[in-house]
Amino acid sequence: MNALTRLANAAANAVAEVGVRHDWTRDEVQAFFDLPFNDLIFQAQIVHRRHFNPNEVQKSTLLSIKTGGCPEDCGYCSQSSKFETGLKASKLMEVQRVIAEAQRAKEAGASRYCMGAAWRSPKDRDMDKICAMVEGVKSLGMETCMTLGMLSDEQAVRLKEAGLDYYNHNVDTSEEYYKEIISTRTFADRLDTLDRVRNAGINVCSGGIVGMGEEESDRVGMLMALANLPEHPQSVPINMLVPINGTRLGNSEMIDPIDFVRTIAAARIMMPLSVVRLSAGRENMSEETQALCFLAGANSIFIGEKLLTTKNPEQNKDERLFAKLGLEPMPAHACPSAV
Repeated sequence: MNALTRLANAAANAVAEVGVRHDWTRDEVQAFFDLPFNDLIFQAQIVHRRHFNPNEVQKSTLLSIKTGGCPEDCGYCSQSSKFETGLKASKLMEVQRVIAEAQRAKEAGASRYCMGAAWRSPKDRDMDKICAMVEGVKSLGMETCMTLGMLSDEQAVRLKEAGLDYYNHNVDTSEEYYKEIISTRTFADRLDTLDRVRNAGINVCSGGIVGMGEEESDRVGMLMALANLPEHPQSVPINMLVPINGTRLGNSEMIDPIDFVRTIAAARIMMPLSVVRLSAGRENMSEETQALCFLAGANSIFIGEKLLTTKNPEQNKDERLFAKLGLEPMPAHACPSAV
């Protein structure tokens, strides 16, 4: 056994003994990425089976409740006003329409309903409608999630009072690479919003995007930033970049699928109680790649024809894949670390 394998095994064993860690070192995380692939998957499966049913996968649906016109310049995003992508901006949807869409998602098998608005941050005048959406979706018996940009303390408290279960705010990439992707806010701004959400008592949903031209060391840094937070995000979406014409990253090359699976596996080991979501990019993944992601510890997906503005696999494709792999939907409120 070489020194690399010993370090990775020791790090994984520490998870088994301690349960949750917030003191990951760069060398430890890099060791996971450098392990032989079979060894990494084996370690991830051990952790996954300790805390979750390995054959259950959460089904979520994501709806764009306010599309386009965002003043941020995120290099991957079709909704940024800085890019010409052909996307038409729209106003905030009406509450009853959102609730009706949530009902359809529930009937299609979703247990969590996520609502996203293309804002830098929500305006206080919109909070009444936002909170009514949360209350309406929650009344259907679904988990609720919102992603609205940066929040104030008061807005976070209002969302908590409305019954919001999760707030999504991705760190996107490593702190070092962040400025290459976004210039209109900082990595620290991201962490500040996560603090506000956590302090309000809302579950955190935070992950990132891979395949944006970053180095492997940036994937290491992104996972370290998430796993060394005071509390692990209860949901960790790992997105594969979907290049969109007109955006700054529109000509990016697809990340190697095995490198993507390694990121999923490392996230599972480092954040053992979190739901790890195989998120954007599934439309371009083979069934074999998705199966490897589930084997590596991913246990959440988005269902529905769209993820905000990008394509997602059709429902019958997901149903066939679940049947092939013997997977079942995870019940609502099954995340062991959720508050």
